[in-house]
Amino acid sequence: MIEGATSFPRWAEPAGESRASRAVHAELLARWSEPHRRYHTRDHLAAVLAAIDLLPGEAGDEAAVRLAAWFHDAVYDGRPGWDEERSAQLAQSRLPRCGVPARRVSEVARLVRLTAAHDTLAPGDRDGAVLCDADLAVLGGPGYDAYARAVRQEYAHVPDDLFAAGRSEVLRRLLATPVLFRTPRARELWEEPARASMTAELAALAAAQTGRDQPL
Repeated sequence: MIEGATSFPRWAEPAGESRASRAVHAELLARWSEPHRRYHTRDHLAAVLAAIDLLPGEAGDEAAVRLAAWFHDAVYDGRPGWDEERSAQLAQSRLPRCGVPARRVSEVARLVRLTAAHDTLAPGDRDGAVLCDADLAVLGGPGYDAYARAVRQEYAHVPDDLFAAGRSEVLRRLLATPVLFRTPRARELWEEPARASMTAELAALAAAQTGRDQPL
C-alpha cells in the first residue's frame, strides 16, 4: 500500500469524509492507476504529498495545495497544457460535491493549471510555490534516474531524436531559471542535487544524439 496515495485520511483531511468525497477519492485513485501511466502514477502522487509535508507553514491555504496535488495529473494523456486544463476542470466539477467552499475550489483549479508551466509562477504566490516545489522535488531526489526512464516510457511513441530534442529543451529551460525551487526549505533540500542530475541527463542526451549522428 502506498502511503499518501491509498490511505483515505490523507484525502479526507482537506476533502471531508462524506459519501461524495469517498466517491471522488475512489475516482481519483482509479485515474492515477491507469495502465498507460509510467511516471504520473500513484507513486508520484504519494511523493508530491510527502514533499508538501516537508514544507510546513509555507502555503497560505495548505488544504488547497493538497487538493491540487490530488488533481494536478488526474487527467493524463501526455498532452501538456491540455492535461492540466482538463484536470482543473475535473477539480471544479468534483470538489463542490465534497462540500469544498467555492473560493477553495477556484484556488485548487488555479494551482492545477499552474503546473502546466512552473516558470510562470508569480512572486509572492505562496500556494503555487509549495505545489510547484513539491511537484519538482523528484528532480532533487535519489530516484531521478528512475524518473527519467519512466518519463521516456510515457513517451515511447515519440522517436528517440524528437524526444531527445524536446526533453533537452525542457531541461535547458529549467536550468536557465535563477532558482528551481521557490521556498527556502525546498532550495535547501533539492536545488543543488536537482541541477546536478539535470545537467548530467542533458549531457547524456547530447552524447546519445551525437552517437546517432555518426556515420556507420
